[in-house]
Amino acid sequence: MIYIAWWIIWMVVQTFVLYNTGLLDLESATIDAAVTTVILGLGGYVMISSLRFYRPRQVMQLVWSVGLSLVCILLIRWVALQVVSETAYPEFLEKTMIIRGLFSWLMISIIAIVSWIWFYLREQQEIEDRKLSMEKLAREAELSSLRQQLQPHFLFNSLNSISALVGTKPELARKMIQELSEFLRGTIRKDDQLHVSLEEELNHLNLYLEIEKVRFGHRLKTEIIREESTKRMVLPSLLLQPLFENSIKFGLYDTIGEITIRLKATAADNHLCISIENPFDPETSQPKSGTGFGLTSVQRRLYLLYNRSDLLTTRHSGSIFTTELKIPQPV
Repeated sequence: MIYIAWWIIWMVVQTFVLYNTGLLDLESATIDAAVTTVILGLGGYVMISSLRFYRPRQVMQLVWSVGLSLVCILLIRWVALQVVSETAYPEFLEKTMIIRGLFSWLMISIIAIVSWIWFYLREQQEIEDRKLSMEKLAREAELSSLRQQLQPHFLFNSLNSISALVGTKPELARKMIQELSEFLRGTIRKDDQLHVSLEEELNHLNLYLEIEKVRFGHRLKTEIIREESTKRMVLPSLLLQPLFENSIKFGLYDTIGEITIRLKATAADNHLCISIENPFDPETSQPKSGTGFGLTSVQRRLYLLYNRSDLLTTRHSGSIFTTELKIPQPV
């Protein structure tokens, strides 16, 4: 539409110039302008169409524009002589052929340059879009791989615990199987969910903790504190389970007696802030260097999702190890 509007405007301008300078009467000026703009418009369209599929080098493009301009000016001359009836028109046409030829070449060249830039930029945008799509697919594949790697370790531990309970405490083993089934069913449902609400994530986390409490008995205690404002805040699905698994590993494997793992969720500056605290034995644990696969995988997921490496931090004070998360919220 813009292209057609441009040629209509130019036809009006050319008619006005030819008529007001007294070179032609109104009818002849209108016909001359119409023939010129229609043929040049078609020539420009041919140039646009050719550049859409093939962009030659500069020399070939120059030759192509000159050849197309020559064809256009010859067509203008032939058609105009057939339709303009004014007696003096053939002489006027012959005198203006050089100017018409230069004008035709100028218009075709401008169209060629603009078209070349347009198609080049669009091609670069398509390449960039394909690149972004490939990067997105790669990120999604890596995220899926990270999430899948978390399950076998937990599953093997749970099955070993069930095997140990079958002979001595069959009722407890049956309960653990049911809870493990619910946990895995929830994990499968979340496979296609990128983000979930904190409430939904904590409900799923409780299934995991119930299984772990069967494994460790009275030794494992948990405490979850959250502000009411965080209830509907979102975070990547299945993010908290590996953090709690890490806390259990450092808290229970290297200590004796009961331990309490605390989670606190708050809201600050449009971020969901979560801290997880667990005790550890400084004599046997190395929290500074041994962050474990769980924390590494969570940090990698957060970087892939938010392109930030400062969303997970760890620190320890005395015998308390703290993992802190900051999850940006959608605006």
